[in-house]
Amino acid sequence: MKLVIVESPAKAKTINRYLGDDYKVLASYGHVCDLPSKDGSVLPDEDFAMKWQVSGGSEKRIGEISSALKSADRLILATDPDREGEAISWHVLELLQDRGLVKDKPVERVVFNEVTKNAILAAMAQPRELDFELIDAYRARRALDYLVGFSISPVLWRKLPGARSAGRVQSVALRLICEREAAIEAFVAQEYWTVEAELGKADGRNFNARLTHLNGKKLGKLDINLETEAFAAAAAIEAEGLSVVDIQTKRIRENPKPPFTTSTLQQEASRKLGFSASRTMQIAQKLYESATGTCRTARGSIAQRPPTRRKPTRPFARPISAARRRKSAAISIMTSSASMT
Repeated sequence: MKLVIVESPAKAKTINRYLGDDYKVLASYGHVCDLPSKDGSVLPDEDFAMKWQVSGGSEKRIGEISSALKSADRLILATDPDREGEAISWHVLELLQDRGLVKDKPVERVVFNEVTKNAILAAMAQPRELDFELIDAYRARRALDYLVGFSISPVLWRKLPGARSAGRVQSVALRLICEREAAIEAFVAQEYWTVEAELGKADGRNFNARLTHLNGKKLGKLDINLETEAFAAAAAIEAEGLSVVDIQTKRIRENPKPPFTTSTLQQEASRKLGFSASRTMQIAQKLYESATGTCRTARGSIAQRPPTRRKPTRPFARPISAARRRKSAAISIMTSSASMT
């Protein structure tokens, strides 16, 4: 029996069905280790050594994986192909090795970008080693989170009672906000005017047109900066007869919007449903772990299961190929029909 580790329990059920009875697929439910929230978790003077501990609630998952590994002859790490997924595989392997459960059993790392049978079987046929460049990138990010957060958060708590924490992201965001606020305060208001005319078509429909050229000169945004100049321009237009001298028609290609990322999901949920970012991500996580994938709220329903981490928005290869085949077949049928007629 081969033991496969993935992140999501919903994925685990689907992948187990694709692989068959020779495999057992278990979920880690995301990260299984984290840095303790205390001094000494990252040691800069010791080449940035890091002390990890099992995350709250993950001990049960690790126990299930450990029990399953005892009767398995191979360990396959199939967490997500990004940096976080690589780190989860590394942590799972480290914990199992510390418990003496891996020993001489082969360990493989497989990655896939879509949960389809073809993609899963192709990934199983091309295992690789753990990517320690991705793991080092994850460790560097967590060390920076810890070192910056532990240095700045106490200052924040003293200056702003009730504040939660500060870190590498919040610090940079605060800097950007402060710089933007300084630019707003230093802004010098400047008066400018625009001249618009309400015009009518022969069919009775009206439309608004803005003055863009005056006396043969193209107008900039601030070129008319006095009320007297604006009324003088309006009087000059009223004194002349207006007529259409040119009509330009352009074809505009509009592509469908890409799938949600974390940021666009939060923006749409805030704009359309009035959700906070935390509430959006809580619902997204429930949808992601759900087998049905529909969640109803008081103000609407969300039927997709978006991920809670940034993932690539590439479409699945198999549906694209199928769509292209159908398109080619339809074109062939239309060509044959045209030849017959």
